[in-house]
Amino acid sequence: MATFLAKIKIIEGKEAEFEKTAREMFEATHANEPNCRRYEYWRGAEPRTYYCMESFNDYVGFMIHQSSPHHEAPDFGSMIEAMEIEWIDPIQGACDLEPTNHQEMPDDANDLMRQYAQNMPVEMQDWWLGRR
Repeated sequence: MATFLAKIKIIEGKEAEFEKTAREMFEATHANEPNCRRYEYWRGAEPRTYYCMESFNDYVGFMIHQSSPHHEAPDFGSMIEAMEIEWIDPIQGACDLEPTNHQEMPDDANDLMRQYAQNMPVEMQDWWLGRR
C-alpha cells in the first residue's frame, strides 16, 4: 500500500476552481484507476486549507496516478500556495487498509513516473515497524 495525507493551502480567490478540480480528479481517479483505494478531499478549519487522503494498492499504482493524463491536465500550480505531504500508516484492526510500504519502480516505468518517484518517495517511520 501507499497512503498519505496532503495538507494543501490554496491561493486566495482560487478556492472554487480548486474544489471544481478536486471533484473532477475524484471522479476520474475512481473511474480509471483500479489501484486506487481512497482518493478524497476535505475542507480544513483554516481558510483556504484543504486535505487530500490518497491510498493505492501499491506505490507503483500511486505513480501511475501521478503520471496519468487526468492528473497532469489541471494546472495545480496556479491554485496551490503550499502543500505538505505526510506518509501515513494505518493501525491494523482500526483501519481496513494495509501497511504503507516502499516499492521500486518497474523497469518499464516512464520518465514522468521516475521523476515523481524521485520527488515523492515513501517515507516510512521506524516507529511504525514495531507496532505492526
